[in-house]
Amino acid sequence: MTWFRDFLLGSPAATHAAEMDGLFIFITLLTVFFFLFNGALIFYASKRWKRRSDDEVTPHITHDTRLELIWSLIPLAVVLLIFFWGFKGYVSAWVAPNDAMEIVVTGKKWLWEFEYPDGTRALNDLHVPVNKPVKLIMHAEDVIHSFFVPAFRLKRDVLPGRYTEMWFTATEPGVHQVYCTEYCGKGHSDMLARIYVDTPEEYEVFLREGDEQVRKMPLKDLGQLVYENKGCATCHSIDGTRGQGPTFKGIWGKTERAADGKEFLVDENYIRESILYPNAVVVQGYEPIMPTFQGLLREREILGMIEYIKSLQ
Repeated sequence: MTWFRDFLLGSPAATHAAEMDGLFIFITLLTVFFFLFNGALIFYASKRWKRRSDDEVTPHITHDTRLELIWSLIPLAVVLLIFFWGFKGYVSAWVAPNDAMEIVVTGKKWLWEFEYPDGTRALNDLHVPVNKPVKLIMHAEDVIHSFFVPAFRLKRDVLPGRYTEMWFTATEPGVHQVYCTEYCGKGHSDMLARIYVDTPEEYEVFLREGDEQVRKMPLKDLGQLVYENKGCATCHSIDGTRGQGPTFKGIWGKTERAADGKEFLVDENYIRESILYPNAVVVQGYEPIMPTFQGLLREREILGMIEYIKSLQ
């Protein structure tokens, strides 16, 4: 039966997924059985009691109490079985264990942001330890989204103005795809994320240093990735055009003037300060609207941004 389940649904990767798969396959096979059984009965009846001539009169037929009980009680028993089976799975999937690790999920056009218990944040990539209950506390910043993990058999709407929850315990290390399954605008199909199920050792390394991509990518390339994925391009151009913030092109090593009239040099310390404390020094002619990236960027990612800005001469 495992091959049949994997063919229909794919291999389950969370604790309660197997129970849901069992109910789904039971209902599927039950439907197929009754389709064939009822079809066979209709075929048999059409042959057995076929009208032989135009003069033939159908005899008066009275009810059969035994048959009525059979076709009433058997479907009732089957429906009750499905109800209690489904209710048990529903409660199991809804009520998270008390020791579950809580991760805050924010859905917004068109990405997923994850915040870990220690304040670490990540975009579109969620790392969790294997065999550890994880509770997702989810909300949306703009419109309705929906968080769907096929391998975990879990889906929950993510709503603006309120919290929704879901939980899982991943059972095998690996990578699993997350989809948004509520149409949310032109970028809906690109609103994807991945769940990395790590061993405990891999998870600790991730919390300290980031994933393998962050650890091994050249600093300049990492800085470009941060620029593209963390929203920097929204306000800062790389071609010299003016945006809501200063362009990054040619800014390295220049002397700029702050809003208070003081001059400062664009170097490593200034860029680091601007990322972590953006309102400490605001360039003259611009508004203090940049959000802080404390908790969103690791040290190596900040170094990557510095190297990337250096390269934009």
